[in-house]
Amino acid sequence: MAGVVTVEIGGQRYPIRSGLEPAYVIELADYVDQKMRAASDGAPSTDLLSLAVLVALNLADECFRARQQQSSSHGELSERALRLEQLVDQALGAAGDGRVGRTGS
Repeated sequence: MAGVVTVEIGGQRYPIRSGLEPAYVIELADYVDQKMRAASDGAPSTDLLSLAVLVALNLADECFRARQQQSSSHGELSERALRLEQLVDQALGAAGDGRVGRTGS
């Protein structure tokens, strides 16, 4: 069920219709507002539309970097899981050969 939450970004109020939790929509809007203020501080004479485009590009960059980092972490975990699987296979193979738990004579 979609509700309407009014948020303020860049000094403008926006009614947002969303099925998300209102507190989460407000948190998102606050984050975007912080980014808009930071962009405005860096380029005070820039118009609102240009600032919004700059912020959108910065947010897309954050998103892409997070996705890349997550993908990289997933790849590392997959490699570790494969190595563990190989170690288990080796240990089971050694157990089948009767070599596990024996010391050299």
